[in-house]
Amino acid sequence: MKKNIRLFGLLVSAALLFSACGTTEKEDVKDVIDMDQLRVEIQAMEDAYAAGQKAKDADAVVAYYSESAISYSQNEQPISGKKAIRDNIAKEIAKDTTENYNVYKVVDLFADGNNAVEIGSWTEFDSSGKEKDNGNYMSYFEKRDGKYFCVRDMSTTATPVKTGM
Repeated sequence: MKKNIRLFGLLVSAALLFSACGTTEKEDVKDVIDMDQLRVEIQAMEDAYAAGQKAKDADAVVAYYSESAISYSQNEQPISGKKAIRDNIAKEIAKDTTENYNVYKVVDLFADGNNAVEIGSWTEFDSSGKEKDNGNYMSYFEKRDGKYFCVRDMSTTATPVKTGM
């Protein structure tokens, strides 16, 4: 009898465990993310960022970021906060005498709830359209009041570092 009670308890526990881990057939519509639409939305943000850079408009570029964003760039300390990011962008724009421009492309996109992570590629072109540099980036977005904002980003170049050897 004791053996049967233990077996019954084990079976009930297993049934509860499997039912708790199982997926439900009815999904909550608000939790379903249209990844194609999200890709279009994030790519539009990247295009607006690039257009802002090309127009040398720091305000247009920084519209990409949340107030609490942190941006990680190569060979620099992280920049914290939208105002500091804007100031850095304005400083870079002011000293840029080239007519180079960047193109950004969404490569991979992952999303869950109000969070999305983009892995992208960037290419820098000179004014004649010749490629000057390229690399990759990763941006983490949070959806706030129905709109995505970048809260963290990091960029790298694919160009090898030149050494003095």
